[in-house]
Amino acid sequence: MKPSRTPPPAARVPFWTVFASIVGLWATYFALITVRAELLGLPFLDEMLWLRLLTTFCGILITLGLWLVLRVFDAQPMWLKIGAALLLAMPAALLTAQANALIFGELQAAVDGMKLAQQGFGDDTLMVDQQDVALATERERLIDFATSRYFLLLAWCALYLALLTGERARAAERREQEFRTAAKAAELRSLRYQVNPHFLFNTLNSLSAMVLTGKTEAAERMIQTISTFYRRSLADDPTSDVPLRNEIALQQLYLEIEAVRFPARLRTIYEIPPALENALVPGMILQPLVENSVKHAVSPSGGEITITLAAREEYGRLVITVSDNGTGGGTGGGAANHAPGHGIGLANVRERLQARFGEEASVVSGLVPGGYATHLRVPILTRGRT
Repeated sequence: MKPSRTPPPAARVPFWTVFASIVGLWATYFALITVRAELLGLPFLDEMLWLRLLTTFCGILITLGLWLVLRVFDAQPMWLKIGAALLLAMPAALLTAQANALIFGELQAAVDGMKLAQQGFGDDTLMVDQQDVALATERERLIDFATSRYFLLLAWCALYLALLTGERARAAERREQEFRTAAKAAELRSLRYQVNPHFLFNTLNSLSAMVLTGKTEAAERMIQTISTFYRRSLADDPTSDVPLRNEIALQQLYLEIEAVRFPARLRTIYEIPPALENALVPGMILQPLVENSVKHAVSPSGGEITITLAAREEYGRLVITVSDNGTGGGTGGGAANHAPGHGIGLANVRERLQARFGEEASVVSGLVPGGYATHLRVPILTRGRT
């Protein structure tokens, strides 16, 4: 049975964003109508102000109700959302117009009465005709008001659909970022897992040689050191960064293991400034480089070889150097065989740094006076700034 795939939840505009847009719309309406009344010098300004506040509050409630219905169509195609907005805004506009008529009914009647009195109608027949005209005017006023509110609510619907589109775009960006992060993590994990089997193969070969040659005490010490090495290296997430001091400590364990094989030929130097010990680097990033020095400089050499692990800050970046003084003498060993692409070596390091830092990291490797060196340049990161 194939596992079911749950589709991602539909993007939603947060409630407080919706609420702020509605309040902003009606607050703007309230301000414009109030300024208009002041400019026209309409009567009953104080009474109208409070009634207008009440109609604005009703408009906010009605628009919230419109949103509750409109949000049902959030996951639908855009044409359906637009159609829903065009239809749903109609009853909402009628409700706001009716609320306005009820709230302003008494005040409007008083204004109409003032107009009638000013016109001096005394004939009953004329008064009835005028009342019919007033009713017709009231219907026209209601229709005009509903029409204007319809376009007002359509403007808010357009704003809401724009907010929804923006939220969907942000959700898509978040999902894309999650996919990129997952892909990068998988790549880092794969590259990191290439290192451990390679190292285990080498150390088991060395251990086998010691047992066959009767070096049991050295083999026992090597087993204990290997156990410590793997306990520390496997404790970390393969995709995580570790402080530089931890990475150096891990390489010290590895070189102690190799020192059992080459007690008279392997010498190590560590030049790590205390200020850079907390800088973060990918776990076991130095392992292939140190292995290369052992394989191509120490192993074929007949004399003492020094492997140096150093770090420095250069133009705001962390520079880590793994170098040795292998001369390439003897039977084709040493620095001459330090070629990019041997085993997983430099290729693995480059790929891991590329996956972790992109163009911000670089690897420079090659012959130097008196030996071979590889320089890693990465951003200086700490736990508080990653």
